[in-house]
Amino acid sequence: MLKHKKQIFPLILLGVLAVLTCTTYYHAYDVQVWLSEMTSVFVLVALFGLTYRKFRFSNTAYFILFVWCVLQTIGAQYTFERVPFDFVSDLFGFERNHYDRLAHFAVGCCSFLVSEFIYRKKIVSTKTAAICFGIISIMALANAWELLEWVYAEVDGGPAGLAFLGSQGDIWDAQKDMLMDTLGALLGALIFYCFTRKRQ
Repeated sequence: MLKHKKQIFPLILLGVLAVLTCTTYYHAYDVQVWLSEMTSVFVLVALFGLTYRKFRFSNTAYFILFVWCVLQTIGAQYTFERVPFDFVSDLFGFERNHYDRLAHFAVGCCSFLVSEFIYRKKIVSTKTAAICFGIISIMALANAWELLEWVYAEVDGGPAGLAFLGSQGDIWDAQKDMLMDTLGALLGALIFYCFTRKRQ
């Protein structure tokens, strides 16, 4: 019974995400921005769905990915700078909407998935190597994403491109986003360490 619950957990997460996706599309502030922001979610869900039978991640990994997908989907609905996040901004006296920083932190936590995959596949022989690989992979991904945002904004040349870029006038936006990715990766690494230690 417990095994059945563990197997069905990813399907429950997928169902919740599907409902959220449909809802956010219907209420999207800008459909073009929604589509551009959701592309990464669609690609990842398809990838994990197609490879589910060949390699099943832990429920912890699926939940971490789900959290990021939810944050990304909500950001896609409003555009990241318009997400209702005033309670945080008011609490800390921020002038800028930092919701996108939270999403970047969640991306970083996905270092757990990278570490879990290469460790269980025995691509590396130690947890330390798996953790380092996970952190470095996220840092590389963060750099690639910032370059993609820049290129998209340049090519689009309009408000949709600026919304996708999401800098909100901060000249250090890319660097701060990469920092949040890295901090999230460190947390993901810590979770992976505790997760594997518990299983030993």
